[in-house]
Amino acid sequence: MSQNRIVLYYAFTPLADPEAVRLWQRTLLERWGLRGRIIISKDGINGTVGGEIFAVKQYVKATREYPAFKKMDIKWSEGSAEDFPRISVKVRDEIVSFGAPGELKIDDNGVLGGGVHLKPEALHELVEAKKAAGQEVHFFDGRNAFEAQIGKFKNAIVPDVETTHDFIAEIESGKYDDMKDQPVVTYCTGGIRCEVLSALMVNRGFTEVYQMQGGIVRYGETFGDKGLWEGSLYVFDKRMHMEFSEDAVTIGKCVCCEAPTNKFENCANLSCRNLRLFCADCAATDELRRCPDCVASANALESVSS
Repeated sequence: MSQNRIVLYYAFTPLADPEAVRLWQRTLLERWGLRGRIIISKDGINGTVGGEIFAVKQYVKATREYPAFKKMDIKWSEGSAEDFPRISVKVRDEIVSFGAPGELKIDDNGVLGGGVHLKPEALHELVEAKKAAGQEVHFFDGRNAFEAQIGKFKNAIVPDVETTHDFIAEIESGKYDDMKDQPVVTYCTGGIRCEVLSALMVNRGFTEVYQMQGGIVRYGETFGDKGLWEGSLYVFDKRMHMEFSEDAVTIGKCVCCEAPTNKFENCANLSCRNLRLFCADCAATDELRRCPDCVASANALESVSS
């Protein structure tokens, strides 16, 4: 088993001096030879950090010595410092960029007015209880839509969003108004996006909102691939995806030949960040990996020059 690990964590808590926290966190990463991405704001911290397991444990121990982070939930997974290009520790207006820094209310216990937190076992109890009462629980994906291409909760609603900034317009669009008086469970990778999303939904009239405590990661640790989750989990580092067991199904399809795949590839145009799903055979051809936008741009330039 690997002697390296990656930790994923967040904490919503008021921070009087985010810049001081930034400098302290960067010093910790450098001291222990770790790499990763950390976002800090006046509302808390959000991080993913990897490296040698002893060093990661020392980092976690030191971070939890700060009173506001003492009870922070830490999620462990396989991986290493090599899964991150560098150390990145930044101060932003929001630790998750929904474009609503003034709307979110925080105190020492976290986000105020959000959804009811459900542990994985409690989620199953809710689904069964509502089913017995003749009600359907709506699973609402709190991630960017492309992430759900390789894994999601069964029959989940996947909003048409490219970034978290798109969520407010999406939930205000009227598409989901018929769910405002029905049970809705928001979920995301580690739970942080749902902390914000569930509060935004409550503020917009959704009356029975829940959120998956610890996100997909905690659910996968508890039930693997024997519960309501199907597929792979997209992650924002070099790994690109992770599975919870050998029984994980592949629900993604190659954009060219529709063969099963869970591997995202960058556009063949190095300046383009468009990620699409490809099987190994199709990914080997640069022309196939060129995304439609880049093909259209190239064709337009060719027609102008001719």
